[in-house]
Amino acid sequence: MPELQRLRPDHAPALLAFERENRAYFAATIPDRGDDYFAHFDARHAALLAAQEAGLDHFHVLVDGEGAVLGRVNLVDVADGSAELGYRIAEKASGRGLATAAVLQACALAATTYGLTALRAVTTLDNAGSRAVLGRTGFVPGDGILLGGRPGMRYARDLTELRDALRSSAA
Repeated sequence: MPELQRLRPDHAPALLAFERENRAYFAATIPDRGDDYFAHFDARHAALLAAQEAGLDHFHVLVDGEGAVLGRVNLVDVADGSAELGYRIAEKASGRGLATAAVLQACALAATTYGLTALRAVTTLDNAGSRAVLGRTGFVPGDGILLGGRPGMRYARDLTELRDALRSSAA
């Protein structure tokens, strides 16, 4: 079973391979990262780790038993008890419920380990898979937006009930 792990320096090679292998797949539903992302990957990875160490963001990778990255789940722009959720799953791993499971794990981490009370997310309207994951994981649709010139939607999830439920089940 794949494991959600907090991003570490040694994840860099597998993460870069994941991003390269799935670039065209991701670009079909979300704005492309651009060539600069790949050209300066090592510096970007180091910057992500520094932001994570400072508590500004929380980055995670979904890793299989051989160490290959199957997905990412990130909580970025942490401030005032909330963060924005972002995630992506490899094409070869899609349709197996991994995104839903990983997002649920990230919500639990956000509510307990990171002390957050709310999450935000956005997706394009033509990304039916992402909209379904958000719906299955307790996110509520909000205002329409444009993402890279494409129609999209904002989503939100209050984490206080989840936090209270997790605390009482641990007691």
